[in-house]
Amino acid sequence: MDSPVPPRSPEPRPRRRDRHGRGMRGPVAPPQVPLSTSRSESFRDLVRDSVDRLERRWPQLADVEFLVMEVPGTLEETVPLGSSAPADKDHPARILVYRRPVEIRTKGRDDRALLVHEVVVEQVAELLGLAPESVDPRYGQE
Repeated sequence: MDSPVPPRSPEPRPRRRDRHGRGMRGPVAPPQVPLSTSRSESFRDLVRDSVDRLERRWPQLADVEFLVMEVPGTLEETVPLGSSAPADKDHPARILVYRRPVEIRTKGRDDRALLVHEVVVEQVAELLGLAPESVDPRYGQE
């Protein structure tokens, strides 16, 4: 004998997000865990850490604009890891760090942090007209 289909209830049924009734999935990791930051955000944090470290010693770097770009826009034989531009009447002094070339040359976060700091120190030294060792005494030793 067939069982009859019960009539629809006038009350709305609870909505299900998928056919298995599991609902929407939550985030994989909470926001305070490093897993939830993107690679570009964590790279920007590495640059910011390096700049903060140098600004304590060189307060004039507060006027310098530090930027992160994906790749350099030039077609040269060697790919630069960073570049600097002195201040002019329209723009403040700028230091660019190129994310993808740095990431390709490093294996882990610690190596990446060291290379980012070296690139920032080299560009600051070029901008100030100093040797990298005078900008950061620990340059090349880490």
